[in-house]
Amino acid sequence: MSLSEALSSIFVMPFMIRAMLVLLALAIAAGVIGVFINLRGLEFMADGLTHAVFPGIAAGFALSGQEGLVVGALAAAAFATVTLTLLSHRRVTSDTAVAIVLTAMFSLGVIIVSRSRHVTGSLEQLLFGHLFTVSVTEVLLTAGICVGALLLVMTSLRGQLFSAFDSAGAQAAGYRELTNLLLLNIAIAGVVVSASIAVGNLLVLAILIVPGAVARMWARGLAGVFTGALLFAVVFAFAGLIGAFVVSVSTDVAIPGGAAIAVIFVAGYVLSLAFRLVIQQRRRAAGS
Repeated sequence: MSLSEALSSIFVMPFMIRAMLVLLALAIAAGVIGVFINLRGLEFMADGLTHAVFPGIAAGFALSGQEGLVVGALAAAAFATVTLTLLSHRRVTSDTAVAIVLTAMFSLGVIIVSRSRHVTGSLEQLLFGHLFTVSVTEVLLTAGICVGALLLVMTSLRGQLFSAFDSAGAQAAGYRELTNLLLLNIAIAGVVVSASIAVGNLLVLAILIVPGAVARMWARGLAGVFTGALLFAVVFAFAGLIGAFVVSVSTDVAIPGGAAIAVIFVAGYVLSLAFRLVIQQRRRAAGS
């Protein structure tokens, strides 16, 4: 298939439409929730939740195959979310709590994988997703989980924003910090679970963290940050998907969709950072 034929067939192939719908749901949810992660400095917490979901994915796949992925991931995410949130509010520091849960849960996942030949043979799919082969059921599950995650954040929006900028002030105003953090962590876990289906467990962080970080480089005001994060997430996710498809078809070299999207996100962040540094240097030179 030629390059022009590949481009013209993108929007008519059923598997590409399913992949686009999954990415659209993920990009919207991650774009919004990722801003809160960035504002509250919860990147390491998100990383811990990402790794904590892995044993649930492995166990679900070992017990029920592809159909058990979401159930297992949700169970592991629920346990890890509650544990991390409670530990971070005790005498255990947040980073220590994340490190403990991350190590314990990921080690458990490795043990499950090593004891099951069925899971070992599908390890690449568990870690890097299967974006080009998602089913209609997985599209609906992803959309449902992402909508639920967004609702959790939006229903507690004022408390989330207040806590992000002034935690002590939010508590003094009557907002419960533990409740806000728990709701946000549940929303993060929901995106992690849904993204694990499409882009894999190891590549979720790119979708969650990069859009908000890029938006904060350029946008002024919260409305601009949220808008920028959404646009970056949607545009770059689709660019990675289309790029992977076109390269795979035109060169006959299979490019994993999830990995291509992660590369595009990271490249976008690096270019944005470099461009910002150049602008700052020029401004300093002009001012001197």
